Amino acid sequence: MSSGGGPGPLLGRRRERDALEGLVAEVTAGRSAVLVLRGDAGIGKSALLDHLAARVAEYRVARGAGAESEMELPFAGLHQLCAPFLDRAGSLPPPQRDALATAFGMSAGPAPDRFLVGLAVLGLLTDVAAERPLFVLVDDAQWLDRVSAQTLAFVARRMLAESLALVFASREQRGRDEFSGLPELTVDGLDTTDARALLSTAADGSMDERIRDRVLAEARGNPLALLELPHGRLDADPADGPGRPGPGPVTGRIERNYLARVRSLPEDTRRLLLIAAAEPIGDVTLLRRAAERLGVGPDADGPAVAAGLLA
Repeated sequence: MSSGGGPGPLLGRRRERDALEGLVAEVTAGRSAVLVLRGDAGIGKSALLDHLAARVAEYRVARGAGAESEMELPFAGLHQLCAPFLDRAGSLPPPQRDALATAFGMSAGPAPDRFLVGLAVLGLLTDVAAERPLFVLVDDAQWLDRVSAQTLAFVARRMLAESLALVFASREQRGRDEFSGLPELTVDGLDTTDARALLSTAADGSMDERIRDRVLAEARGNPLALLELPHGRLDADPADGPGRPGPGPVTGRIERNYLARVRSLPEDTRRLLLIAAAEPIGDVTLLRRAAERLGVGPDADGPAVAAGLLA
């Protein structure tokens, strides 16, 4: 039986939405809350963060995301989250204020004491939350630089009676995991009924039942896989037999599917996508300048937009 919701990113996510509603209730009642959303790539963690952000839009929301390219840059993730609040740093005790200023490159000095940086971030966030509830949402937390992850975990373990929430979305991690031991919710794949409903929204026109069964088996309830695998698969050869999943994890098949779609694009478009992937901050003007320097034509984005690979 479907667990609630219509076709869309949150189809079948009643348990997860209820957990987020409970978190909102705690914070708006003046109590802090922490939650780590765990799950595979494409399982819907980002959609849940988007849902929460929309739900608490009347309050204050700070969003950040880990980036693989910044994992070796200490304090990068922390700066992303705290930058909007740095005008309040003057209210911090001088040792904490100085440590934070050094960490973020606003003053020169030796490497700051991480304990003081943690206290400074805790003070900064609780000061903001004292005015109105604050929800700090961090996507792709598995890619945060280690110092930022350690500092945010430090803050999460020391929040008390503040209207403050920290919500992290993270893939399962092997070895180092700074968020281990914090309250967490595992985001699993959709059940068969909800998976079929979501797949029907992704398929243009009718889908051969054998192909449908094969995609359902390969996706294993992963929403991104259900939305992406049908692209270029409606005429796939089902000779392996219906319902028989291909080799490897679901995320690997999604990546191979994306790769096949990218390879089918014109050379200029492929180069533009490569530039976009390398551009670190989402600056369209910077992207355009880089594309011009590399001789990429102004219409190169068209095929990628049409293919749903670029917005």
